[in-house]
Amino acid sequence: MTLQLKSASECRFDLVSLGEVMLRLDPGDGRIHTARRFEAWEGGGEYNVARGLNRCFGLRTAIVTALADNPVGRLLHDLMRQGGVDLSYLRFREYDGVGRTVRNGLNFTERGFGPRAAVGCYDRGYTAASQMQPEDVDWPALFGQAGARWLHTGGVYTALSASTPEVARRAMSEAKAAGTRVSFDLNFRDSLWRANGGREAAWEVNRSLMPLVDVLFGNEEDFSAALGFNVEGVDAQYQHLSLGGFRSMIRAVLEVYPNIQTVATTLRTARSASTNGWGAIVYHGGEFYEVEQKELEIFDRVGGGDSFASGVIYGFLSGNDPHWALRCGVAHGALAMSTPGDTSMATLPEVLRAMQGQSARIER
Repeated sequence: MTLQLKSASECRFDLVSLGEVMLRLDPGDGRIHTARRFEAWEGGGEYNVARGLNRCFGLRTAIVTALADNPVGRLLHDLMRQGGVDLSYLRFREYDGVGRTVRNGLNFTERGFGPRAAVGCYDRGYTAASQMQPEDVDWPALFGQAGARWLHTGGVYTALSASTPEVARRAMSEAKAAGTRVSFDLNFRDSLWRANGGREAAWEVNRSLMPLVDVLFGNEEDFSAALGFNVEGVDAQYQHLSLGGFRSMIRAVLEVYPNIQTVATTLRTARSASTNGWGAIVYHGGEFYEVEQKELEIFDRVGGGDSFASGVIYGFLSGNDPHWALRCGVAHGALAMSTPGDTSMATLPEVLRAMQGQSARIER
């Protein structure tokens, strides 16, 4: 059993994402606080999904977002053009010269290694995307006239300001009215909610949007931190995972939100920053499907969950069954964490080989 979707022929886009795109500044093998140079990447939870679906899986995707119109914004624009995502719904906001009223988001991220965990440091107050309003986009034209098979957004975007949950609500409502499937990645970020009501505020916002969701993504922490559901069998540090506990948790979520058709969660045990247990579980059509955790060497873990989501979404958009979609997501997420940057550098043949368990022998 798979999701019922609009046909590709009646839609301009296979997927549209709503979210913020930041400039990631990466110190490579070093530390943020001792760096003398940084490599620049574009990234953002919702954007990463759209980019992965375009570059790896060859689907037609777009991003709804906003940037300050300055050299940093134009750099991000250029990086996104290289990513292949349609930018028709990107809006530039007038820059005041110093960023008092509008800015572009920066994300300083170091990868971590062995006992040293990865570190992220946001600089994203007053960003253009955080100031978007529900009326900024002609949603009926996007979903009704242009057409999209799928809308993806999530808890990172809705945490940015008081207005972004309402932008997401409008987008999700208009998408549902047009027959577009809606996915939401809980993606809890303590740093975004800390000065804005904490977990209780996240619960209120996310719970209010759940009736509009068809497919829900998360990780081992999100369902508790972002929705307030207790996860039995998982300790306070999320180190010991119980598949039975996750099944119970997913059932509890579905009892409250029976409109949700699919729930997919990654299962990660961080043995060190560079070695993780990596697997996943999905619920769909009354059944659970699992990929057991296997030891995975990590080069850069940022964006692994987004690439998992894009692999799962590709599985459904391509008409495959839920177990195939789950395996695709796990493989794509694993490959994305083998390269630097937030976004996937994997190809579809590489994903298919990883799904079949083929080795990493050199190809020549």
